[in-house]
Amino acid sequence: MRDFLFKLTPVAWKGIISVAVIFTTYILATLASRLINRKIEDVKKKYNARKTTFYIATFLMLLSLSFIWIKDLSRLTVVLSVLGAGLVLALQELILCMAGWFLIVFRKPFDTGDRIEIGGIKGDVIDTKFLQTSLLEIGNWVVEDQSTGRVVHIPNSMVFRHAVFNYTRDFEFIWNEIKVVVTFESNRKKAKEIILNHAQKEADRIKKEVDRLIRRMAAHYLIYYEKLTPIVYVKIVGHGVELSLRYLTEAKKRRLTQDEISRDILDDFDKEPDINFAYNTFRIVK
Repeated sequence: MRDFLFKLTPVAWKGIISVAVIFTTYILATLASRLINRKIEDVKKKYNARKTTFYIATFLMLLSLSFIWIKDLSRLTVVLSVLGAGLVLALQELILCMAGWFLIVFRKPFDTGDRIEIGGIKGDVIDTKFLQTSLLEIGNWVVEDQSTGRVVHIPNSMVFRHAVFNYTRDFEFIWNEIKVVVTFESNRKKAKEIILNHAQKEADRIKKEVDRLIRRMAAHYLIYYEKLTPIVYVKIVGHGVELSLRYLTEAKKRRLTQDEISRDILDDFDKEPDINFAYNTFRIVK
């Protein structure tokens, strides 16, 4: 065995040391991840700590390997320069995915936990890897932005090819609308007042947080809102008067708040004899 080891070439020795470095890095990173899982309770902090550990371990491993092979890198220069052009064309998508990862990590158009839409795909970001990002899908056949239960993996290159819509970064509230149609004979002013009263409860609940986020956004963007309170727009339609409520709500609670406000509106409308819902009717004339 000793004679065999003495007969190994320098390149073979470097290969053995490289394997040892990779194996040691993997073991240490795994132990660190298990320690993080035991010590940190918060799910997002735990995820970010594991990711940071992985990035640091990978960087240190590559740095160690570069020191091991640095003397042989000059020999590879000629070969790599010849193969470079071909590799760029052949691995164009792969390189674009890597560049997308750098954009996501350093520029942060979105982060884990954010709700985004990109390339027509909507979901909550649950993981970001070197080549792809994973989303817990919302929408599709499920209405009102609720989860479908499917995990969608999208290539990171999509951040260069499609606009990224972020529901929750910087300002985690969106405008939602509830449309109600009452008959022409109904007391539409009273109906409008009832709708606004229930929407105002939601506005009062989130007011402090909305004001805080608006001030924070104004420090970074040329953006401002003059009116953040609920409003009801009136429109005449074919079978009645349409009252459209527009109000702010948390992006991830859109359906919940819509359900609560709708239930309250229905309960109050039932108490008012001069307010009736309108609907399309048909007459058959013989």
